[in-house]
Amino acid sequence: MDKLKVAVIGTGAMGRSHARIYSDMPNIELVGVCDNDQKIAGEMAKKYNTRAFTDYNEINQNLDAVSVCVPTKLHKDVALFFIKKEINVIVEKPIAINIEEAQKLIEAAKESNVKLMVGHVERFNPVVAEIKKRIDNNELGKIYSITANRFSPFPHRVIDVGVTTDLAVHDIDIIMHLNKAKIKRIYAETGQRIHASREDILNAIIKFENNVTGIINTNWLTPKKVREIYITGEKGMFVAKYLTQELYLYKNEFAEKDLDYSKGITSVIEGDMVKIKINNKEPLLAELQEFANCIIEDRAPAVDGEDGLRALEIASKMLEAAKTNKVVFL
Repeated sequence: MDKLKVAVIGTGAMGRSHARIYSDMPNIELVGVCDNDQKIAGEMAKKYNTRAFTDYNEINQNLDAVSVCVPTKLHKDVALFFIKKEINVIVEKPIAINIEEAQKLIEAAKESNVKLMVGHVERFNPVVAEIKKRIDNNELGKIYSITANRFSPFPHRVIDVGVTTDLAVHDIDIIMHLNKAKIKRIYAETGQRIHASREDILNAIIKFENNVTGIINTNWLTPKKVREIYITGEKGMFVAKYLTQELYLYKNEFAEKDLDYSKGITSVIEGDMVKIKINNKEPLLAELQEFANCIIEDRAPAVDGEDGLRALEIASKMLEAAKTNKVVFL
């Protein structure tokens, strides 16, 4: 197959990253970048030796795929335009501004028989892949809890969604990816401290049917960017730092003994700490390689529209719980 002809719609922080990576991928031809700011689009096109557009309707390059990196409120209209033209789409997370618009994208992609991938980039972080492999190999035994901390300085770029939909969807997706059980109930508290119209702090609890507890703490109020996850189980605890791609295993020494595990773990003793080797890779590069490969190989993407919809649904339930001060049962 010849190189995939790809365009990037939106030249904000994520759009610039998509264009940078596409320009270096051997199986991709970046045929255009689009932004309503002609100057920015022109500068970016010059940098990556491609064409600049100010209206995505004008891109007529026999496209195979597009990256939709516009503000969330525009995801549905932009993605739908290309899907109806039978062009494969990767849309940045969250998939859409609300559940109804997400469903429209999923249905349209099925009708047009194109790939719809959602940019839940943390799925492609090497530490997440390593944790998933080790959990599936039962290296922690029974999982007790998964706690995700995601803190950032205030992002003036985000005005159409709050921190739950913009940031917490990452951790919602990862927790559901690591623990495949159904969710029973959700509770959350939110606050609005700086943002003009949306919540900028979230603390949420997810209870799964297999008795695992998921805890998500996220905000736009912390002067240091933090991206960490803790998975606690019978045999120990994984601690992962997404930004530096570090992974540690803190062992439960009691579980190291020759025990009858059918009776369960009956104690916890601090044991060795092991730093697990990670083969570092830029997550967005891995994500866009997956997008290209799923088109070339004609298979479902690793993170499809349904995955994006599920994360958005749980985010909406968290906001409902916070608004009503009630536990939401699923």
